[in-house]
Amino acid sequence: MEEKNEKKLSILVFPWIAHGHVFPYLELSKNLSNKNFHIYFCSTAINLDSIKNSLHEGSSIQLVELQLPSFPDLPPHFHTTKNVPPKLMPRLFKAFQISKSSFTDIIDNLKPDLMIYDVFQPWAAKIALSMNIPAVHFATTGAAAYSFGYHRFTAKDSTFPYPAMYFKDYERKALQAEIGRIKINEDEKDGSFGHFKLSDDIVLMKTCRGIEGKYVDYLSVLCKKNVIPVGPLVTKSNNEEHGSEIVEWLSKKPHFSTVFISFGSENYLSKDQMEEIAKGLELCDANFIWVVRSPVGETINIHEVLPMGFHDRVKERGLIVQGWAPQAKILAHKSVGAFVSHCGTSSIIESFYFGVPVIAVPLKLDQPLNARVVVETGAGVEVARDEDGNLRRDEFANAINKVILEMSGKKLRLKAMELSERMKNEEEGAVNEAAEQLLKLCMKCKQRS
Repeated sequence: MEEKNEKKLSILVFPWIAHGHVFPYLELSKNLSNKNFHIYFCSTAINLDSIKNSLHEGSSIQLVELQLPSFPDLPPHFHTTKNVPPKLMPRLFKAFQISKSSFTDIIDNLKPDLMIYDVFQPWAAKIALSMNIPAVHFATTGAAAYSFGYHRFTAKDSTFPYPAMYFKDYERKALQAEIGRIKINEDEKDGSFGHFKLSDDIVLMKTCRGIEGKYVDYLSVLCKKNVIPVGPLVTKSNNEEHGSEIVEWLSKKPHFSTVFISFGSENYLSKDQMEEIAKGLELCDANFIWVVRSPVGETINIHEVLPMGFHDRVKERGLIVQGWAPQAKILAHKSVGAFVSHCGTSSIIESFYFGVPVIAVPLKLDQPLNARVVVETGAGVEVARDEDGNLRRDEFANAINKVILEMSGKKLRLKAMELSERMKNEEEGAVNEAAEQLLKLCMKCKQRS
């Protein structure tokens, strides 16, 4: 039982300013705040506004605003990757990287017992360590992708021990081009995995042993840190009104008859890709919900980008949602039998958490490796593409039929449900282990000082 006068240890939590990072960091913060830690959650004002409503009154999570440098072409509402136009992304990276002085003032003022930091700010770990504050990296990318990348970085040309992980030629070329566009900070001298090397004894990771256990262990060996899975960290919405019309539509469909199609909050399909998906949906008989997004500053006229007459031909079995949809609520619905996903780590984990097989359509970065995890688990399939990586309507339709309409779908669903049970069984223990390790670090640091 906690003593009323016992002082809580404080943790400064500092995610990268992307939706796919802010929310896992927030869920981790909520879990740690229930383990007698006081949390300072640091991000830009626009990101803090988006999470305020998810904090209950009396929460021991305190929001702390990070001030980014003032650029005329980067007003405050662009201080999140979800809102910024793609052409201004390098500008946002630069603004974030030179926010060191603002962050230094924050950490110096708060004097937390420990800091948890993200991939793009190893400089924050250096600032904390210079103040004798232990710093721990929390990785929102999975263990398979990280162990594959770390192996390539350290072992160079030696064979990765798990052959299920690989890049196709077109994926490798796309990855190299994407990395070339991202410059973290020119004065960093720690190499590609400096954010791992600076982490004090442990690395926290958004994953579960039931899915990636062997990759967690191998990554621990590679980085010489204890990699600790923190569980699925699934965000569960308590707002019954959000997406109520979608749930109502779903409730009229038979169990497992509907495929949910969404490519995340920051991935946008070309007109050709959208047309192939639309034609593929016409080639199969599954019901579907398709979330269509456009970059900030652009508006997609879906009647112009989709084949003529598409809406009329699929209106009884298809629902197109523009912008936002309550993903967790949809995946939890019994009418959903598959999730067509870009294979971001959070999306895969959410799908398995709710026992839904994944139809993998990876687009960039670590997503192809996450797609290989989907196939390796036996709880999903990957859509076959041509040698240039182009999506084809017949292969898209074949993958949906395999999961939704054919007998093989039952086996995939059973495997997804098995993974769901494993993840839920791990959930509480993972949080407890992470909290215990962070407490040990805090105590060790206090003994040194």
